[in-house]
Amino acid sequence: MTATTIHSTTIKIDDSIKIRVKRLAESRQRTPHWLMQEAIREYVEREEKREALRQDALRAWDEYQATGMHVTSEEADLWLAKLADGQGEEPPVCHV
Repeated sequence: MTATTIHSTTIKIDDSIKIRVKRLAESRQRTPHWLMQEAIREYVEREEKREALRQDALRAWDEYQATGMHVTSEEADLWLAKLADGQGEEPPVCHV
């Protein structure tokens, strides 16, 4: 098992946020430290996912510009509607 190195850091927050964090931590039976760590962890995970999605979109746009391959919004909507209805539909075939 690999040991994780933990470093301390300091952040500056105004008194109103500090009070809110403390109140929320108490209601969750957690420490303010735990609550702030969890908030930062969730934020970083969400932003990493958002960045991955952005990179996927940029790659898809580059591929579309290079090949012209696409599906129409109508084709995509029809496919998504079938999926929503529980049909195991294959995605539409891309075309120029």
